[in-house]
Amino acid sequence: MQKKPESSIGLNEIIENGKRVVSLETEAVSRLINRIDEDFAMSVKTIYSAEGRVILSGVGKSGLVGRKIVATMNSTGTPAIFLHPVDAMHGDLGIVRKEDVVILISKSGNTEELHDLILMLKRIGVPIIAMTSSRDSFLGKHSDYFLDISVDEEACPYDLAPTSSTTATLVIGDALAIALLQFRKFTPDDFAMLHPAGSLGKRLTLKINEIMITGNDIPIVSLETPFKETILEITSKRLGTTAVVDENGKLAGIVTDGDLRRLLEKEVNLEGLKARDLMTPSPKTIDKDKLASYAISKMENFKITSLVVVDEENVPIGIVHLHDLVNLGLQPNEK
Repeated sequence: MQKKPESSIGLNEIIENGKRVVSLETEAVSRLINRIDEDFAMSVKTIYSAEGRVILSGVGKSGLVGRKIVATMNSTGTPAIFLHPVDAMHGDLGIVRKEDVVILISKSGNTEELHDLILMLKRIGVPIIAMTSSRDSFLGKHSDYFLDISVDEEACPYDLAPTSSTTATLVIGDALAIALLQFRKFTPDDFAMLHPAGSLGKRLTLKINEIMITGNDIPIVSLETPFKETILEITSKRLGTTAVVDENGKLAGIVTDGDLRRLLEKEVNLEGLKARDLMTPSPKTIDKDKLASYAISKMENFKITSLVVVDEENVPIGIVHLHDLVNLGLQPNEK
């Protein structure tokens, strides 16, 4: 392999070049705010009202951005597919129905591959939403709604490689998808139906009653349980804690290995101590029908590692531990 020539560009210049790109693309995105106009609103209403799907099409980088917008729309409740304009003119145009809405992406608006497709789409009679830089372009003139993705300059130093323009297009696509999500009142439960796998699906669907420790595996002692037996309950159940219940079986407190360490640091006489002397009263609890994500957020907020699951009578029916939630793919910083 031929050795690459040494570059004269230093670290500081590399950093400045990177900052320049971020700055230019940030400016391009900020200008989009004033372009969220009536055409944008009508695009959202047209897509929402359509009985068919959203079909996106574009060539090159525009096509790649179009595929990303398709993925975002599908995951937020708007059925969408990508149609390559060349494939469309060689048979795939058959997937387009009058009930659909088509979004065509082209920086110039005069992309040759889109020219014939636009004419065919007009014959079919589908609404056309243009994502382009010029209303006076061929695409701009033949569309029903115009979404302006123009930028002052690309982040490429030669103003050639699509960079700022593709970022602007992607942001407009995200704005459409999320506006549609809110317009149709798409809920977290709807989102969960489309994302059943992975940590996201678990965070949205997994409930405490599906993962909590139950039955004889729950560490429980009474108020009068001696110190030694309380320790044995904590160590034998391997959760680093035990619930403490009163004479009616209702939760009275909790003893953790942290409580035991703090007690030993005081050098007190352990003889005759009972669970009531060791416990923290009024511990944090959770309902069995709560989401696992709520449990992990609550643990993080209170800096604890377990929650006792109680019924409507405040009787312990389970326990959930932070380690179990993490092992399922949930993370403490997920809200």
